[in-house]
Amino acid sequence: MANLRRAILFTIPRILNSSNRTSIATSTLPYHNIYRPLTGSFSRFISSNEAINIDLSNEESKRRLCNRLIYRSKQRGYLELDLVLGKWVEEHIQSMDENGIKSLVNVLDLENPDLWKWLTGQEQPPDAISTNPVFSAVREKVMNNLDKHASPDTRAVPGKPWVRGWDDIKRARDAPIAGNQ
Repeated sequence: MANLRRAILFTIPRILNSSNRTSIATSTLPYHNIYRPLTGSFSRFISSNEAINIDLSNEESKRRLCNRLIYRSKQRGYLELDLVLGKWVEEHIQSMDENGIKSLVNVLDLENPDLWKWLTGQEQPPDAISTNPVFSAVREKVMNNLDKHASPDTRAVPGKPWVRGWDDIKRARDAPIAGNQ
């Protein structure tokens, strides 16, 4: 959804500006300063951070930025990510510098299903994502929690999706001893 929104926000002004007739409304809008452009048009893995206004010079702007990022991390619409990312961002946002905040914004721009699969080890993340320090720290926390609180028998083999539903009652001969596989 976020990619569609960005595509619409960047494509429409370009189309309007490229036509022979230019209106005052479209020619005076500095859309590259208002919206965050994506390098490579629709790529969700590589983004340009130049248009992000990260102002950490005074306490008020830092407080506003932190509140926006905490809200974005807690209100993703994917309950598991809301809980994991929201808690992690709340704990670490105050100690982040400008590069850390840019890395966090890149993680928050990722799509929910992909991000969840990468964080839980169901799929391998692309290199551009796995080198992100915020993603690495969140993934380490998720994997440590999985190792502490969940039996390895309850998780799928990397590369295979998790199975939904519980089969504790009907044990098949190939069923694991515990869990939802």
